[in-house]
Amino acid sequence: MSRDFLVEIGTEELPPLALPGLERAFAASIGEYLAEAGLPFAASKSFATPRRLAVRVEGLATDQPAQAIKLRGPPVSAAFDDAGNAKPAAIKFAEKCGVALSDLTRVMEGKGEFLYYAGSKPGAATVDLLPAIVQRALDGLPIPKRMRWGSSEVEFVRPVHWVVMLFGPDVVAARLLDTVAGNTTRGHRFHAPAPIELKQPADYELVLREQGYVIADFSLRRERVREQVVAAGAAIGGSALLDDALLDEVTALVEWPVAVAGQFDPRFLELPREVLISTLQEHQRYFPCLDKGGSLLPWFITASNIESRDPSQVRAGNERVVRPRLSDAAFFWTQDRKHPLAAFGAGLDAVTYQAKLGSLGARTQRLVSLASAIAPLIDAEPAATQRAATLAKCDLLSAMVGEFPELQGVMGRYLASADGEPADIAMAIEEHYLPRGAGGALPSNKVGTAVALADKLDALAGIFAIGQKPSGTRDPFGLRRAAIGILRILIEQRLDLDLRALVERAVALQPVANPTAASEVEAYIVERLRAYFLDVKSGEDASVPTTAIVGATTEMFEAVLAAAPRSPVDFGLRLTAVNRFLQRPEAVSLTAANKRIANILKKSEVATGSVVDPSALIEPAEQALYAAMVAVREPVAAAVQEQRYANALESLATLRPEVDSFFDAVMVNDPDPARRANRLALLGELHGLFAGIADLSRLPG
Repeated sequence: MSRDFLVEIGTEELPPLALPGLERAFAASIGEYLAEAGLPFAASKSFATPRRLAVRVEGLATDQPAQAIKLRGPPVSAAFDDAGNAKPAAIKFAEKCGVALSDLTRVMEGKGEFLYYAGSKPGAATVDLLPAIVQRALDGLPIPKRMRWGSSEVEFVRPVHWVVMLFGPDVVAARLLDTVAGNTTRGHRFHAPAPIELKQPADYELVLREQGYVIADFSLRRERVREQVVAAGAAIGGSALLDDALLDEVTALVEWPVAVAGQFDPRFLELPREVLISTLQEHQRYFPCLDKGGSLLPWFITASNIESRDPSQVRAGNERVVRPRLSDAAFFWTQDRKHPLAAFGAGLDAVTYQAKLGSLGARTQRLVSLASAIAPLIDAEPAATQRAATLAKCDLLSAMVGEFPELQGVMGRYLASADGEPADIAMAIEEHYLPRGAGGALPSNKVGTAVALADKLDALAGIFAIGQKPSGTRDPFGLRRAAIGILRILIEQRLDLDLRALVERAVALQPVANPTAASEVEAYIVERLRAYFLDVKSGEDASVPTTAIVGATTEMFEAVLAAAPRSPVDFGLRLTAVNRFLQRPEAVSLTAANKRIANILKKSEVATGSVVDPSALIEPAEQALYAAMVAVREPVAAAVQEQRYANALESLATLRPEVDSFFDAVMVNDPDPARRANRLALLGELHGLFAGIADLSRLPG
């Protein structure tokens, strides 16, 4: 038999940014713990609004399956006396199992014989297990900071006002979060404040919608917000600027969305576009409106949480709220333009970047030095790069960025342009923060690229130098984002730069000396490179955008890593070549040969780099191998020099017949020391030809 199950936790308004994650975690945990208890169900659905988290489980079994019992008791020697009479140990074990002594069996384990019971017991009733399952799911929710309310010692994300737990038509007897569970929910705070009785779980959505003015399904409510906002934008002759993150947040703020369009003074359109958008989106949770050409209109759209009898009052209220916000932004913009952007630079020395790493002024000096060193490597104009690095952090002291920190860099570009700075410098000030997130845009000019690389390298070098590298999921300085940004810039813009040299230079500029920092930073970046190329989508790097090399494996990555390429671009070329090489018919044999060679060389006493004496090669097979190696030596070296690694491996693939013949016909460990040493030198040179590209001995097969 089965029934539907419903649990709803009614609360004060839940944090909107956390709501989707809480919904997913609650549903996933309940599903997991039901399965763990051996309780099958047909399907489940989750719900989330500002005032509730809920899960409905359909077709949930009413009872656990029978539970197998297997218990080992005392040794037979301790359970019975010599006459076969039961001792207290045997009697107590039988009582524990709930059976007669005659129902017990014996089993040999190790060197002893033990009493044993194998049986089963009926499974528990589901209704008896549900309170603990739900409580466990609640305890595990990803709540960064829990709170208490009233005199209760219970903690949750927000104060709890009601709990619904229904199994079929019946209320589950439970007390969760210091609240007795029942069958009474609550609707919209204003439209339907009276309690609403639920008769069965299947009624939940419909009852809340029709009686409670609540759309419980988050995705349905989000679509309703989107449709209404789009329609409102069209009604004013424009279109709403839709942002997925804002849609999610607005959906998490309303239970019965009603879109309302409002206006603001057209004079505010003189503000920078990003300031207007940020004011409306980030600070007011409004959707900006665009004309057909993509320019901003003096309109916004908000999603109200009430179906007002007088929508004009709702509109007027929102217009009244946004007016001072825009006025403040206009004031800050006016104040900031009274001084050139460079004038803010004098104050950077008084602002601490990090206690051990000095001020923002000191950091700016490091950026100038590092960006100036990078500029000639990527053909960026040196003077422009130096100027852009000098101005890069100045807008952090502007009033506008103080009010809108998300606009750092953006305001620097506007202020630099207002000062008459060249376009590439102004753009570089904004773009040195790029990429801002996974898959985000990269700097569009070389000056911005140089400063962006310098900014990220300095951040990594400094924080590693003071021993504050990320651990686990903690990354307060955004170093994962910085490392991934460096890789994306270098690889996607085809900048074949020596990563180790860049890191070492950045570390050398830090005010704190740390002899291991450079190697640690390089290793940290290389681990992000693994995710980039292999499309690793788990753990800390789940959001890493990739240009994954299809078919590339961890073993291939390690093989290339052993060759220690100094450039991420070069690393990618090698990895691609190895991946292609392994598709060739010769690959299996040559990979196995490299493994064999590596093992032989590891056990030998011949010094690395020993030179082959051709005159001492007496076997036809070793002579043939040496001749074949000589024939490909120069083409391989030239191909490696030009980073044509696929061509180099193609040339080496031609050695397969000679390599196979060598191992079939030649005894490497010849009793003659000189002959043995010469053959080891031959194998060492062969291994070196491959290892100059990648260590094939690390590949499987």
